[in-house]
Amino acid sequence: MLKRSIKVTFRMNTREFQRLKTQVKKTGLSQEAFIRSLINGYMPKELPPIDYFSMMRELHAIGNNLNQLAAKANATGHIDKAVFQYEANRLRRAVQDIQEAVISPERRENYGNHSNMGCDRPP
Repeated sequence: MLKRSIKVTFRMNTREFQRLKTQVKKTGLSQEAFIRSLINGYMPKELPPIDYFSMMRELHAIGNNLNQLAAKANATGHIDKAVFQYEANRLRRAVQDIQEAVISPERRENYGNHSNMGCDRPP
């Protein structure tokens, strides 16, 4: 275990501290671990979406099933098309779910109201 015997104390203003707390909260790290990452040249990533781990388990299960199908097809020279199609469809749905959860834009609640589009000037 790495021993850390040197204590560093420094001051910041309220705005800086709030920014630090906000960034730390997004990562799920402690303030100390966050700052050590920055010092070591790494920018900590934000925590993944809530469903990330369940989605990854699903992908691993699908990959394992497809690998077993490939091994069986290689050994026997025959592939069960129905099982393969089922797993391929499962993979396609999992990828779509991940895209929706991670990169697809979300519909704004005030659909049609364009008053807060990041523009500070009046219409």
